[in-house]
Amino acid sequence: MWHRELDPIDAIDAADRLSSLRGMAFLDSAMRHPVLGRYSYLAVEPFGTFVVREGAATWNAASLEGPPLDALRALLDRYRCEPAPGLPPFQGGCIGYFAYEFARRLETLAAPARNGAQCDEIGLHFYDVVLAFDHQQGRCWLVASGFPEIDPERRQSRARARLDQIARQLERRPEPIRAARQAGNAIAWESNFSRQTYMAAVERVKEYILCGDIYQANISQRFVATLPASFEHWSFYRKLRRDNPATFAAFLSFGDLSLASSSPERFLRLQDGRVETRPIKGTEKRFADLELDRSAALRLQNSEKDRAENIMIVDLMRNDLSRVCAPGTVEAPLLCALESYASVHHLVSVVTGRLRDDADAIDLFQACFPGGSVTGAPKLRSMDIIAELEEEARQAYCGAIGYLGFDGNLDTNIAIRTVILRRRTAIFQAGGGITLMSDSAQEYEETLAKAQRIFAAFEPERLAERQDLATNTCF
Repeated sequence: MWHRELDPIDAIDAADRLSSLRGMAFLDSAMRHPVLGRYSYLAVEPFGTFVVREGAATWNAASLEGPPLDALRALLDRYRCEPAPGLPPFQGGCIGYFAYEFARRLETLAAPARNGAQCDEIGLHFYDVVLAFDHQQGRCWLVASGFPEIDPERRQSRARARLDQIARQLERRPEPIRAARQAGNAIAWESNFSRQTYMAAVERVKEYILCGDIYQANISQRFVATLPASFEHWSFYRKLRRDNPATFAAFLSFGDLSLASSSPERFLRLQDGRVETRPIKGTEKRFADLELDRSAALRLQNSEKDRAENIMIVDLMRNDLSRVCAPGTVEAPLLCALESYASVHHLVSVVTGRLRDDADAIDLFQACFPGGSVTGAPKLRSMDIIAELEEEARQAYCGAIGYLGFDGNLDTNIAIRTVILRRRTAIFQAGGGITLMSDSAQEYEETLAKAQRIFAAFEPERLAERQDLATNTCF
């Protein structure tokens, strides 16, 4: 690896300067935290793109043989290299998304009634240059691998040229961000549920629980809108990350498709053989009034229903990790801890393990995808019920966004609080876990609480009316 430390630059300013370049990926710790929000990564101009569509994999539009994850493993092995010591963990590899529907390539699952696909099953850009930020140290580096060149001299020459190229681009003044050209007042959202039909779906899940099919299932409603011609994807993301900062936020550009994520949830992290997942289950709406907000947080921490829901998913994730981790290494060091974000409080647990010596990042991903916190338990039966009741394909929602490194490590989020932007269409979903103790009206209101800040990010600026809880966050 070749690298160069740069003068400190804010990550969002750097992204503005590179946003005009092809294929930008921004893994953005928009909400700072000494551990979870320590690093951000920015990459542009990928040298290759891996896509899975209808179960078939392609590399730079050329067909690949075999199962998609085997093809992905072969590509990552082709560019395998060791990281430079002392730098942030991700120093090159692929960044992108795995759609929820990719799970149907891994297991036999029911299909939703309607697909309405806006994105592929997998979309991953491969990057030879990464701008890596360490927010705790206030430092940033450009790191280059020199790929896709394999010959050592050519690799070195390409790496140095690419470092120079991106450094020059970062010195340029960014184009003005036209934040005023957002959706305005004309935007009209449509959902696949009314209040009554969502509540009926909750009751149907409870019937399945009473029949012994499942213990819980995550049911979401899908919001769709047509956007004005002037709507700009990158401008929208800048507003979303300001209004709803999150530790695992992201912006991905795939031509006319963009994904804008303000996810608070880590799906899987693999670093030097150690595995971590951080399932979220349990939500309370936040309040601008501090006393009401503290009461909501305390109510969540003491909620028998929410704690039971969380612990069920912890057990599911422990089971998934045990398929690929060394015996006796899977643990849950943290149960039902409070984390607070711009519009909601959450209960979060941590499950860890040590990957078996004969397993790799692809094996880990295959064993666990999609995350149990957005399916239910047991996972496969819950997913069939989700397809039946939601009827619409989830696409990127509840899939995963993140990186797989050339060094064999990975870090991904659960793609919640995530908007699919395709040309002039915007789609996002919000849901919650349903158990026998669920109140259908409260569950419906929880989906709206989770969606609140996303709706707000589509609205024009009204600074005088803003109630900003983003600075009142805690772990």
